[in-house]
Parts: sequence; structure tokens; C-alpha cells
Amino acid sequence: MKGFTKAKHLIFFGLILILAAFTVANAAEPVVTTAWVEKNLNNPDVVLVDVRKVEDYKAGHIPGSVNVFYGSWAITKGGLRNELPALDDLFDIIGSAGITPEKHVVVVGPVEPPPSRFDITRVVWTLKYAGVKNVSILDGGYNKWVADKKQVSTDTVKPKASSYKAAVKENLIVNKSYVMSRLGKAILVDVREPDFFQGKKKLDFVAKLGHIKGAVNLPNSLIFNKDGTFKTKQELDKAATDVIGKDKTKEIITYCDTGKTCTAWAFILSDILGYSDVKIYDGSTEEWTKDPNAPFEP
Repeated sequence: MKGFTKAKHLIFFGLILILAAFTVANAAEPVVTTAWVEKNLNNPDVVLVDVRKVEDYKAGHIPGSVNVFYGSWAITKGGLRNELPALDDLFDIIGSAGITPEKHVVVVGPVEPPPSRFDITRVVWTLKYAGVKNVSILDGGYNKWVADKKQVSTDTVKPKASSYKAAVKENLIVNKSYVMSRLGKAILVDVREPDFFQGKKKLDFVAKLGHIKGAVNLPNSLIFNKDGTFKTKQELDKAATDVIGKDKTKEIITYCDTGKTCTAWAFILSDILGYSDVKIYDGSTEEWTKDPNAPFEP
């Protein structure tokens, strides 16, 4: 009898190990390839979200992908660009795409021109904020899908809408007062190019030249290869640690001009490199420089 019990225990633990291995093998990778997407086109647990313009989507898209144009995810609000929609509206957008919190969402978008790459990362960060558990990026975007001569469809996909509801991860997106309270404590990461960080250039809607006092500069130009795919994990890790160090428990707040492009390094730091406390400042320099009391330096 004791032997039988021991055998059952061994079988039980064996099954646990097999299940654990299966789970790890099928865990959502933060960046997926065109080959991975091709193998999962009929996977009911995967939702492909194409954030390109409607006319571009209609001209050709990955079979089965749902079109939710970037402008639905980030709006102008309170005089600021790329702001979150109201939470009810955001949940409606997510539910209308057939997404539930347990689905694995893969965001697809254009990588040319280069600024459009950040449409993808902003949507990914928004989905994470909204409580979607597994979110990935198609490496190289729709451009890579076409370059790899994968199947293209012109059939518009109408997903079965769901009533989306999940616990929001509010700490992923912070406001000006929070950033002000963390000056000198958190690592503020300015992802703009050096000329903007150093106060040599600025966008018209940014009131002042320079950067938030105490920030460090980790430019977005260090992220991508020429074809819009991500650089290797080793290259990204070196670029990051050279600027912010190796302490992956330190609080990091990324910012840019409007809270859009800063999501790329936020995604990389948290999802690829394993930094545990990464946030974005949504208002970024557009909001910060409107406040004469907000510390800003050349």
C-alpha cells in the first residue's frame, strides 16, 4: 500500500513538472516573429490587433487580424496629445476587438515611417495598463510580414465583441504631480534624441528647451535595426545599463514629448530586460513645460 501511494505521488509530481514545462514553453513572448504568428493564425487564444489606418488595413492585412486604428487608443484631451481615453471608452475599444483579459494579444502596425513604430508600443502599454495579461509585438510589424512573403488577406474581420472588464494597472502611467514627488528618487529617463535632451532643439508645442531636472538620456534611436525590428536583447541591455545601471528594482519613469515614444523603452525595460518598476509619464514635456514651477534644465 505504501509503495502504491509513493507511486501515485511520483506520477502526480511528474505531471506537475510536465505541466510546468508546457506552460513555460507556451508563455507569451514579448516580441514574436512572423513565423510564430503564422503558426498561430488559427489559435483561438491569440488576437491580432492591427493599429494601422483603415485604408491600409483594407488594402491588405494578416489573415484574421482585427483593425483598431491607433487614434482610437490615444486621444487629445485637456490640450495634451496621446492621452488615454476615458476608462469606459477604453474598455469598449478592447472588448469590441474580441479581447478578454486572458487572451494573448499581438499588436501589429507599420514600422515605416520610423515614428509609426511607437504607435505599436503605445497600444501595447495601454493594453498592459488596462489589465490584459499577455501582450506582444510582431517584430518588424506588418512590413516584415510582407517582406517575408506571408499570406495577406483583404477580408475585413468582424470579431465577436466581448464585455471587457479587468483590474487596471494604474501604476504603469503616472501624472505630473507623481513625477514631481519622485524627483531625486526615481530614475527619470528621457528617450528623446540628444539634441532635444541637451536643449538644442524642441518641438513647437513644447514650451521650453531642455529636460526634466535630474533626468538621464536613453534615446529611442538605440532600439531598432534599419528594418524596424528590435536590436538583440544583449544590445538593448548594454544600452540601458550604460545609462540607468543594473539595479532592476529601481523605480524608472520614462518620458518623451507626448507620452507616446517613451513607451518603447518602457516596454523593453519591463518586458524584455526584466526591470520590475517601470512607468511612463503620460503628459511628458508637453505638459511639464507649461508649468513654470516644474524644474526643467538645459
